[in-house]
Amino acid sequence: MINERTYNMLDNTDIRILEELSHNSRVTMKELGEKVHMTGQATSARVAKLEDNGVIEGYTIKVNQAKLGCHIHAFITIFTQSLNHRPYLSFIKSQGEYTINNFKISGDGCYLLECRFPSNEHLDQFLTQLNKYANYKLTTVINKME
Repeated sequence: MINERTYNMLDNTDIRILEELSHNSRVTMKELGEKVHMTGQATSARVAKLEDNGVIEGYTIKVNQAKLGCHIHAFITIFTQSLNHRPYLSFIKSQGEYTINNFKISGDGCYLLECRFPSNEHLDQFLTQLNKYANYKLTTVINKME
């Protein structure tokens, strides 16, 4: 977690490094250094410091779920039926093949669940099981705007 002291210690070079890595985390340190006007060795030291300070928590890949056959992208607002959320959370944990994110939220609902499904049948089966643990409001994605 970035504390205020760490955030205030970031300079423009650190911010540029973070921006470049967020676009392509597979870039070599030499290439990254060229983009931020530093040597590869100096850039590598900066990245290591950002990692040590917890500013960079890890590196990930972005998977195109539609190309894996999961064409239905849904956001589900969850309204739990009791104060005990453990049954719902256990159910969601068991549904890892469909769930992308489960956010605890304020406002309208208790959680916001982001899911991908290969078909409407899979979505319907998921919602039928989900209804044992919570009520929900379903929103499906038509298109992602860039």
